[in-house]
Amino acid sequence: MAEDTGRRISAAFAAVCLAAGAAAVTVAVVAGPGPGPVAYVSEAGIADSGYAGAYRIGIFSVAASLLLLAGALPPGLRAAAGLLGIGAVATVLSGAVTCSEGCPLPPFEAPTVADLVHGGASIAATAAVVLAMLVVLFSRAADQGLRRIAAVGAAVALPVAVVVALALLLVGRSTLLGLSERVLLVVVAAWGLVTSGYLAVRSLTGDGPSVPTRDGSNVSRR
Repeated sequence: MAEDTGRRISAAFAAVCLAAGAAAVTVAVVAGPGPGPVAYVSEAGIADSGYAGAYRIGIFSVAASLLLLAGALPPGLRAAAGLLGIGAVATVLSGAVTCSEGCPLPPFEAPTVADLVHGGASIAATAAVVLAMLVVLFSRAADQGLRRIAAVGAAVALPVAVVVALALLLVGRSTLLGLSERVLLVVVAAWGLVTSGYLAVRSLTGDGPSVPTRDGSNVSRR
């Protein structure tokens, strides 16, 4: 019971941190001086943007939320928790290492070492969260609610992630890449918020930890 309460509290704080972090990053991106949808989200964090402080606070808050969500997942979802932990570390690195103006990335631009570190960390963080969705979706340790949330998240995130990858490799800096990046980040954040909220309130509705049945479905212990 105490362990369940701890997980519920962790999930609640994860939702709060993620909502606050996403709000701070959104303010930095919308109010910053970047060139609209063509710009990368990370451009809000460059030193002379005027909103670098809000951007970094938001990024570090998102990293904290990923760690808290990892701790809130059921014990049988260790692989998903591990991926969220990797995502949190990569998110911290992306916030700590600032890219140069324009956040250039290969193959169409000439990046600095800091750009490569920042860009690589950002990509790794997003990929880790998307993979965590897939692990939850196909894990028998997850209850039906968690799997449904993961199914919706993965169904939207995977095709958008493909568009981002292709745009980065074939088109480069463009409105297509800027908009698809934003959509992917919104989907990832939405999955984290909904999953955190679900885990926070699940036991308040009387549902206990789920257990797999012989047919592969999950039922809740009362």
